[in-house]
Amino acid sequence: MPASAPHPDAARCREFALHLRRSAIRMVHEARSAHVGGSLSMADLLAALYGSVLKIDPKRPDAPERDRFVLSKGHACAAFYAALAHRGFFPESWLETFYRDGGKLSGHATHKGVPGVEISTGSLGHGLSMSSGMAYAGKSDGADHRVFALLSDGECDEGSTWEAALFAGHHRLDNLIAIVDYNKIQSLGATREVLDLDPFADKWTAFGWAVREIDGHDMDEILSTLYSAPFKPGKPSCVIANTVKGKGVDFMENKLLWHYRNPDAEEYARAIDQLEVGA
Repeated sequence: MPASAPHPDAARCREFALHLRRSAIRMVHEARSAHVGGSLSMADLLAALYGSVLKIDPKRPDAPERDRFVLSKGHACAAFYAALAHRGFFPESWLETFYRDGGKLSGHATHKGVPGVEISTGSLGHGLSMSSGMAYAGKSDGADHRVFALLSDGECDEGSTWEAALFAGHHRLDNLIAIVDYNKIQSLGATREVLDLDPFADKWTAFGWAVREIDGHDMDEILSTLYSAPFKPGKPSCVIANTVKGKGVDFMENKLLWHYRNPDAEEYARAIDQLEVGA
């Protein structure tokens, strides 16, 4: 595949992604929580969305004309919260309360009292259904905002995901963009071993979607792809983003261990050192 043309926002978004990775690792380490691998794999996608693509205003988080974003893989919310804080939806000091008793930021994405979070998520297979409903409502109202849903590959094992995909294709929801963080590792093993998704793109196409497969860590390609949606008039768009679990930290990359484990002090220091230099 030929290299993507340079995008004017790419350098800034790459730095943003690095910031999200550092923040996510710190949050997970300090809270002794989980899902750092899935936060790192989607950091570039979040950076492109919140650094460039989404039509949002942190000062008006409920503005009717805003684009909607749903993190369907709500368990990996550390990087998502970091993106919202960095954009100014709430103070960055809130990140220190992540997964703490009495804190504002729960271990799964929550909208209660958290500006910028459209809806609470983390029960896998629900995000695309809710996003399809939002997109259908927008179409019915004649609104021009878009709905973006970021899914895990593991939740594509869920029947509710494919029910929503069928619904969106049938109703020609070309204001809906699904992005699958296809890091190919889910909670208990590789996706090909737990429940093989291939041929993955063909499945979405058969359900009436326009599909593009990309390198989910190539910022130029991510931006150019998202800015070109909808890919076909009258069809919802699916971006299959091929990513690496634990991206950016060599001892976490492609390791099932880092779906649930949190880094100890020595591992945290090693990870931050790598991310400080952009390794």
